[in-house]
Amino acid sequence: MKMTQLFLDELDREGPRTRRALEQVPIGRDDWKPHPKSMPLGRLAGLVASMPSWVSLIIDQNELDLTPPPGAGQYQQPPTDKLAEILETHVKKARESLSKTNDDFLLTTNWRLLAGGKTVMEARRHVVLRDTLNHLAHHLGQLTVYLRLNDQTVPAIYGPSADDQRFL
Repeated sequence: MKMTQLFLDELDREGPRTRRALEQVPIGRDDWKPHPKSMPLGRLAGLVASMPSWVSLIIDQNELDLTPPPGAGQYQQPPTDKLAEILETHVKKARESLSKTNDDFLLTTNWRLLAGGKTVMEARRHVVLRDTLNHLAHHLGQLTVYLRLNDQTVPAIYGPSADDQRFL
């Protein structure tokens, strides 16, 4: 099996799981956080909804600068009522990018993460894609804790939750 197909299959599994959690994010609680050092709920939910866009960035661009010059940033915080829609758009684009690339490209070419024009991370694209999907799972888990602490339904993701007994 091709690596690109493995990533496509994973997106097909993670997309619906992520959507179920995003659909539970409460409106009007964007600034809520469980601890002063924690990320606010709105920012975390927006990050989770937007992370699939990183797949296309990793495949279609050679690098990303986290601190670009003023006015050159790409990220727009999505509104809470559009999280699931934003996720679907990014998953679709990620699938398109994965469908147009090949395993050789992912295995042999590097991708860079920059901060202020300086390389802070460089690795083969397949490694960065794997880390990105792991990173998404991490933040999705975080989001479910935020949901619980806000008395929202925690959907089944990798198995049943106290609120949703489905095995998925």
